[in-house]
Amino acid sequence: MGTRRRGEQLERAILHAAAEELRESGYPGMTMDRVAARAGTNKNAIYRRWPNRAALGVAAYRHLSDAVMPNPDTGTLRGDALEMLRRANETWSSPHGAILRGLLAAAADDPELLTLMRERSGGDTMDRVWLAILERAAARGEAPASAAHHRVATTPMMLLRAEYAMRGHPSVPDEVLVEIVDEVFLPLVRGHG
Repeated sequence: MGTRRRGEQLERAILHAAAEELRESGYPGMTMDRVAARAGTNKNAIYRRWPNRAALGVAAYRHLSDAVMPNPDTGTLRGDALEMLRRANETWSSPHGAILRGLLAAAADDPELLTLMRERSGGDTMDRVWLAILERAAARGEAPASAAHHRVATTPMMLLRAEYAMRGHPSVPDEVLVEIVDEVFLPLVRGHG
């Protein structure tokens, strides 16, 4: 008989199982029964941590997002910003992006899922990376310290998301990413001082 998992170890096993279900079946195919079986636990253990499938789905997506979150340090603000946007663009069109698109599609019919995604999205992790990029740029003298602000940091990703929404497909041409950085983000950062 194996050792009974508790606490953080069990939580990681459940999140891993839910992430695998999302990868294989998408959010519509992810059930608490399948996650419990894959994690080698029971549904009660899951429900003690996540009150419903929506909460578990968002937590599993965030678990995946944290594992793939880039943190480039190219030595320049422009280089870091372009690398972040390029990786985000690649991710959006990858199987990981397909999971997010599935969650967003399901959220259209599930207001609770949409609320959870807004509250607990991987966005705060992404925001921290962008803030770190701005802080490194300020330390190098490339940007005023006041530019390390939430609204400034989130601008490139908001513009990228707007491109996805306007185009209706999960890939944005590289020249658009360059425009976002060169025509909007860098002038915003420099003008923030």
